[in-house]
Amino acid sequence: MILPGRPLKPSVARTHLNVCAGTLIRLASCKPEAGSPGCKPDIQARRIERQIPMLDDQRRSATADPPSRTTGPEDAAARDILDLDAEARKGRPDGGPTPGGPEAAETDGHEGGDEGGEDENRPSVIRRHPWWFILGAVALVALGVGGYLYWQIYLYPYETTDDAFVDARSFTIAPKVGGYVVAVPITDNQHVEAGDVLFQIDQRDYRVALEQAEAQVTASEAAIKNIDAQIDAQKAQVQVAQAQVDTAQAALKFAEEDAARYKALAERGAGTVQQSQSSTSQLQQRQASLASANANVTAAQKQIGSLQAQRASAEAQLAQSKAQRDQTQLNLGYTTVTAAQPGRVVRLTGGVGELAQAGQSLSNFVPDDIWVTANYKETQVTDMRPGQAVDIAIDAYPDHRITGRIASVQPGSGTAFSLLPAQNATGNYVKVTQRIPVKIVVDGWPSDVAIGPGMSVVPKAHVR
Repeated sequence: MILPGRPLKPSVARTHLNVCAGTLIRLASCKPEAGSPGCKPDIQARRIERQIPMLDDQRRSATADPPSRTTGPEDAAARDILDLDAEARKGRPDGGPTPGGPEAAETDGHEGGDEGGEDENRPSVIRRHPWWFILGAVALVALGVGGYLYWQIYLYPYETTDDAFVDARSFTIAPKVGGYVVAVPITDNQHVEAGDVLFQIDQRDYRVALEQAEAQVTASEAAIKNIDAQIDAQKAQVQVAQAQVDTAQAALKFAEEDAARYKALAERGAGTVQQSQSSTSQLQQRQASLASANANVTAAQKQIGSLQAQRASAEAQLAQSKAQRDQTQLNLGYTTVTAAQPGRVVRLTGGVGELAQAGQSLSNFVPDDIWVTANYKETQVTDMRPGQAVDIAIDAYPDHRITGRIASVQPGSGTAFSLLPAQNATGNYVKVTQRIPVKIVVDGWPSDVAIGPGMSVVPKAHVR
């Protein structure tokens, strides 16, 4: 339908007029007896005849004052006319273009802009084929998901972080004894092997102390020998006292027999009472002599015990002297400060002539046993396991690429083991992604460059 009072675009108006003219020509040549569903001359002719004057007015008005390009009811009317022309073409046996229609107008070269107006009024591809669009969107999403999975598994099968650095158990070097530094045979950043001399402390005081300790050991050993001699002499005295005991026992036995004989004679009247009393007195003397001899033996034996106690004390003194001697030997050895393991000497502060105190730091030491500590996000360690390969790039030496493997994953975040761990018991808690330290051991460090603790690296752990 053409809405009255609404101006049409020039191209649309011309198209309508061409369609109407072509339709009228076709209707004039249409045979009603053909029974064609597209051939209805009376109805279609009347409809077109009513629209021709209106279209002509619209064309003139549009030519004088072209309206803005809007899509409104007039465009719908134009589509209605085109639909009528399409119905007319259905009735043609050859299905060709209707004379005077839009196709004929294009062939004759009437207003090349008419084709653009017709294309603007056609439905979009999405409206004509909605299922194709849906299937295409689903295929595009599936392709994106598959591409992402392929990228994650095959093209990006690793986890990386720039929060990583070289780590080591570095420590300070300090002498165990004090004294003047007389030699420093090393320099800064020098690599040393185990046993190499780092510092030399003056040994003279410690040599004197060692000699004194050795003299004390000698004196203690001599005291023990003296006590051993006294013990041997006292044992001889015990033997002498024991012999006296034996003599006293023999004399006592004789006195007992003699006293018994004189007593029997006196009782029979064959002997005198004086002889009996004399033998009894002699018996008592022998008994006293035996008791004295036994006492001498006991005293001599006790003296041996006392000497043995003195010897034990002397042995303790000797052990103490030997311990002092050993300590002075250790102190003398401590005057030579050596490297306990291979590594590098850094931050050398000690110098010749300096009075170093025991425990005073003279330099730092970095062992050759170094590794990489990488602080991965907790969301990155899901697939990390010990033994997985790691590619490492060193920021200081970008031309060097080294490889390694994961040694261990710390069972906890780095903040949990810090000096002041975070307390989240208050109400202002904000969740943040924690960092998990991962220890990475290197297969082999470059020998032509210096690498030490704190240097930044970028590890790429192959986790898939």
